[in-house]
Amino acid sequence: MKKSSSWLCVFGALAVLLVVAEAKVLINAAGATFPYPIYGKWFEEYAKVDADAQINYQSIGSGGGIRQFMAGTVDFGASDMPMTDDQIGKFKIKPLHFPTVLGGIVPTYNIPGVSQDLKFTPEALAGIYLGKITKWNDAALAKANPGVKLPGNDIVVVHRSDGSGTTFVFTDYLSKVSPGWKSKVGASTSVSWPTGLGGNGNEGVAGVVKQTPNSIGYVELIYALQNKMAYGSLRNAAGVFLKADLDSVTEAAAGAAKTMPADFRVSITNSPGKKAYPIATFTYLLIPSKIDDAAKKKAILGFLRWMMTDGQKDAAGLGYAPLPKEVVAKEEKQIALIK
Repeated sequence: MKKSSSWLCVFGALAVLLVVAEAKVLINAAGATFPYPIYGKWFEEYAKVDADAQINYQSIGSGGGIRQFMAGTVDFGASDMPMTDDQIGKFKIKPLHFPTVLGGIVPTYNIPGVSQDLKFTPEALAGIYLGKITKWNDAALAKANPGVKLPGNDIVVVHRSDGSGTTFVFTDYLSKVSPGWKSKVGASTSVSWPTGLGGNGNEGVAGVVKQTPNSIGYVELIYALQNKMAYGSLRNAAGVFLKADLDSVTEAAAGAAKTMPADFRVSITNSPGKKAYPIATFTYLLIPSKIDDAAKKKAILGFLRWMMTDGQKDAAGLGYAPLPKEVVAKEEKQIALIK
């Protein structure tokens, strides 16, 4: 009798474990590396709020995130670049854009012997990436940095090798400030780079710059901060040199927040205003407007509501600017479109 009872206990425990395992809702997502530090924290924190939800996120770049989302291999995607009309038109079920946080993209560099913060004009930054400015002591750089002893070494240009929303934002900015860049290269997640070495993801670019003397790259602010890398200030549309920080990134979105289109697809690079950092962007989750799996729908809607409220409190500590209240209010209404 005792033996029978013990077996019943074992089977009972296994049954409980199976029920718990079945209750877990596994959600797969993939995309932008730009917001990965905060997404990693959010998905971990949300698991404490909803113990039944498990969100697995692959940091593979915006291009990869959009491709997997379009192929239906993930439950939602993530991108720093809004999807194009052509991409959206290929969906039977309309995708929705949900801005999550704001971030800034910074020019980070590794120049032995130079400890000062450098200043970059739009023309100089475009010239470097076009391959026209090849030495650190070029007159265009020296003029913007009086008193800084710049070496005559060759500039090693570093860019993304993968399809990247960070690249889209960076090249969108360069296309706005440089007619030469706009006509020869343009703005996209992947471009034909005139010069330079490639790094995979924000992590990869940061790693290449950190290991390569006399190099320059572009990364999301948090990657420069986490890796303790030097990064420069940029001259904005009002003629003011600014380093990226929460206030200047938030200021870049100030105008767009009130006039943002209903689908949230907007560019905020080179925004007007003396306090606006010029290479700033929203980053987005790409959510299907119809989710057939009831359990997944409940988990995704719950996460979206949490992200817009409690989740925003984590933004500043990780180098991101929280969403303006006007944007959150519009997103709360958009949740109702998910059926």
